[in-house]
Amino acid sequence: MREKVKQLIENATEFIKNSENVAQINDLRVKYLGKAGEITGLLKGMKDVPADQRAEVGKYVNEARDKVTAMITEKLAQLEQKALEAKMMKERIDITVDNVDANRGSLHPCTLVIDEVLDIFTNLGFKVAQGPEMETDMFNFQLLNIPKDHPSRDMQDTFYVGEDLLLRTQTSAVQARTMLNTQPPIKLVCPGKVYRPDYDATHSPMFHQIEGLVVDKHVTLTDLKGLLDLFAKTLFDSETKTRFRPSYFPFTEPSVEVDVTCAVCHGKGCKICKGTGWIEILGAGVVNPKVLDRCGIDSKKYSGLAFGLGVERIAMIKYGIPDIRILFENDSRFLKSFK
Repeated sequence: MREKVKQLIENATEFIKNSENVAQINDLRVKYLGKAGEITGLLKGMKDVPADQRAEVGKYVNEARDKVTAMITEKLAQLEQKALEAKMMKERIDITVDNVDANRGSLHPCTLVIDEVLDIFTNLGFKVAQGPEMETDMFNFQLLNIPKDHPSRDMQDTFYVGEDLLLRTQTSAVQARTMLNTQPPIKLVCPGKVYRPDYDATHSPMFHQIEGLVVDKHVTLTDLKGLLDLFAKTLFDSETKTRFRPSYFPFTEPSVEVDVTCAVCHGKGCKICKGTGWIEILGAGVVNPKVLDRCGIDSKKYSGLAFGLGVERIAMIKYGIPDIRILFENDSRFLKSFK
């Protein structure tokens, strides 16, 4: 038996020494130490060894098991370290190699516009507020004084998810949520995605809006004009002029459409502004007293102003983009121009 154990150790030592990878070592572990392994078999056969020799033979077999286990562990560690070093050499970066201009991405033009607009208003003391894109009829329409027979409630103008649920058509819903839970003074801008069933060169079924709200004592249309004039000059350039035209929105009364002198021709007239020298950029107005009252704010004590702009429209004006669909095509050639 002693000679048998000695031969087993010699064979195992040779096999382990010549192993070239982790898989071979694992195979040897099974061969000698597994449930059906050679050393395990010797241990199971101890019952057949004469009682007076059992202690001595058992000692030889246990020593053999410990020795083979130690050799396998050591060899496995060596092979794993060798494999790690090879991997590190293969993945090594040579910092002495000349820099290669990688194909890096850039911020999307809509993201650039959102960041710039939010910077302007936060510097003026506005807070940024956000809300759910899945809205209820109450916040999207009712609290904003939009009657049930208003065209914007029709199936062809709104994505309905259920009887009372819809994809919001405007971020004004965030304003309604804020007014219900906050007493004036309120000064916030609400950026986010909105959804309407339109799709052509100037409309997209999903687009981005930024809407603003100010509620305080003695807020007037003059404050709105001064605010938006400063905004336009900061967003485009100091020579930009603004023009207010009467309009109608259920949320505001009085309501206005706001135009700016064309950022391309500076008011002289070109293809972008269709020869007029002016481009419409947003809608605005004094908050309708009915909206304030419905949201729990005393309209006899407070007044407000509100405005809303389409991010894609501003991006198209600032960067001379002729078709809104280009913004959603993810063409890398187009996006590279905004690095």
